[in-house]
Amino acid sequence: MRRITVRGEMTRIGKSISIKGEVSCGEDFSIDGQVEGAIDPKGNRLIIGPNGSVKANVNACTVIVQCNLEGTIHASDRVDLKQSATVVGDITTQRIFIEEGAQLKGSVNLQKEAPKKGGPVGLVSP
Repeated sequence: MRRITVRGEMTRIGKSISIKGEVSCGEDFSIDGQVEGAIDPKGNRLIIGPNGSVKANVNACTVIVQCNLEGTIHASDRVDLKQSATVVGDITTQRIFIEEGAQLKGSVNLQKEAPKKGGPVGLVSP
């Protein structure tokens, strides 16, 4: 049996569009144009496509980079740098995948997964 996962809506910025300023949305976000500023898809996935050019600070759940990104990336789950990616900036995430050929100039800060609720309770000393 095959399982099909249906994702929610996706906002798309086409390759002929250029935006300066803060961009936020409540669904997955795909960029093939130019964006300069800040990008926050409210805990959803951000995809910077093969025609995209981004100079922005990014805050998302998952960030997939296929082109040029200059700025900081904060991904609560993971960052994928595809073969054609060039990233200049610092990355903070729980997991990172870097394909052969991708370029990264900056630091990577891997953070542990947030503790799950309902786990064992530790003792607190006074």
